[in-house]
Formats: sequence, C-alpha cells, structure tokens
Amino acid sequence: MRQVQTAVLERDTTFVSDFATEPYEVAWAGEARWFVHTLATSGDDAEVRLVTQISPDGLTWCDLDGEEHVITEPGLVTWPVDHFGQWLRLRGTVTGGRPVRQTAHLSHGQELRTAADF
Repeated sequence: MRQVQTAVLERDTTFVSDFATEPYEVAWAGEARWFVHTLATSGDDAEVRLVTQISPDGLTWCDLDGEEHVITEPGLVTWPVDHFGQWLRLRGTVTGGRPVRQTAHLSHGQELRTAADF
C-alpha cells in the first residue's frame, strides 16, 4: 500500500532576492517530488534559480546535488528528489531585480508493506 502526503511550504509568496523555503521533516519518506508554481514574474529579465537542500537536523543545510532548476516565466515545474535523509527545503535566488510570486509544494511518500508482502 502506498502512503503519500503533500505539504505547502510557500503559498503565493513574493520573493525579490535570495530565499529559502520553510524546512520540512521527511525522515520516514522514501521518495519526494517538488512542485513549484510560479504565479507571476515582473519584467522580462526576472529569473529564479532553485536548488534542493538537505539537512540532518533542520538547522544546518547543504545542496543535495547542485542541480539548479531555472524558472523564467509563470507556470508549474516539478522534479523528483531521492537519497535525502531527514529534512528538505528549497534554496532560491531571484535575479533581474524583479519580484516573483511562487507557491511551493512538497509531496513525499513511501511504499508500505502489508502482511501479504512477507
């Protein structure tokens, strides 16, 4: 049986410079997926660069794999995350000096084994 949960870490939030989302503990999860919905960008030169970060304790952070996800226009983007350990969050950088409005969801889950699996 599959168990999945989705958390909203940012809702219609305006970013204008470097930022990090609220951290979320996912120690029980075996897989996760980010959904980032860019609601609006201001100007043609607005750009957001997002990197998944991990933490063993929710206090100190490092980039998971260095892979950047670049957003230049409104819309929904998604990417999977694995081998993450205890905590997840997004680190973002807004360039172009223009505000960007975004919502960030983190879906995470695991495959639960039933008695029939054994």
